[in-house]
Amino acid sequence: MTDRDFSSFVRDVRKRAHVSFRELSDSAGVSNPYLQGERGVRRPSGAVLRQLALALRVATPIMYLRANLAPENGSATPLAIATDRELTSRQKQTLSEMYEAFCSENERGAAK
Repeated sequence: MTDRDFSSFVRDVRKRAHVSFRELSDSAGVSNPYLQGERGVRRPSGAVLRQLALALRVATPIMYLRANLAPENGSATPLAIATDRELTSRQKQTLSEMYEAFCSENERGAAK
């Protein structure tokens, strides 16, 4: 997938959600210049992908897949969740959120 494909994906999801470019910027907590990735100028980092996913109500692993990036922790779990044909979109989102929460909790525990 090219950067242009990812840009089109973000734009399509944003438009289907009836969210303006500025509203997405505000709700994702990402500056307008950084969001120019929607227009193919820049590929977002993992942190921005997570913020965009949350703002657009899209499963984070789907954002990684569409951006053609591997999740930062290198785990196959997010990919497995995103590509499982037996799960609904809501189930995928819930599992992804739970998985990310567990990973964050483990990181905090390791930092102590």
